[in-house]
Amino acid sequence: MSAAGFLVRPGYEISRVIRGGWQLAGGHGNIDRMQAAEDLLACFDAGIFAFDCADIYTGVEEIYGAFRRELARRRGREALARLKLQTKFVPDLDLLPKITKSDVSAVIDQSLRRLGTERLDLVQFHWWDYRIPGCVETALWLDELRRDGNIELVGGTNFNAAHVEALVAAGVPLATMQVQYSLIDLRPQKQLVATCRRHAIHLLCYGAAAGGFFSERWLGAPEPGEPFENRSLRKYKLVIDDF
Repeated sequence: MSAAGFLVRPGYEISRVIRGGWQLAGGHGNIDRMQAAEDLLACFDAGIFAFDCADIYTGVEEIYGAFRRELARRRGREALARLKLQTKFVPDLDLLPKITKSDVSAVIDQSLRRLGTERLDLVQFHWWDYRIPGCVETALWLDELRRDGNIELVGGTNFNAAHVEALVAAGVPLATMQVQYSLIDLRPQKQLVATCRRHAIHLLCYGAAAGGFFSERWLGAPEPGEPFENRSLRKYKLVIDDF
């Protein structure tokens, strides 16, 4: 199978289906890391060459780093050049009031080490407590690291329309915004979709399969209920119930 690619920016292409990584993190069940790397390789062979993770997904950047090495060994440098490992910068809530550029740089350096690369493909600035100042300044520090060559593209995750406008006005070159957006969750259509369209920011939409509830496994199955296998399934069940 060959999945059609999507050009986010000149020279930066991703597969239209992105392989998520949250389910490989702690708190979502037992993980066999060797099997996980094999599964990721199978996804790549099926035509999915963009993979999502985050610095707070316990162990996932390391799994992706191992996958990256295995891909180079078994599929070659050309395959590795096509791979996109897209991570998130998620500052600790307790750090927000006093965050510095050194703090931001330390997190990015950690992701570089874990993923085993010299430049991060896409760093998605994840959310912020809007009651605390410093969001724009922190995003600008990320952009400085981009200009220094540590990051190729800067994006965001779950920012609302007003804060997207503020980041763009400050000069943050947001390439993407990752957001929960699907046929059963249309909240981004209120403002965010139009804002991102106006600024040529591409939406990376998660939750389209509701954590797996929209799959053959659940066709004709009894209504799912507690206890759920992980906290993400609980969240998606609430979204379905609200719909």
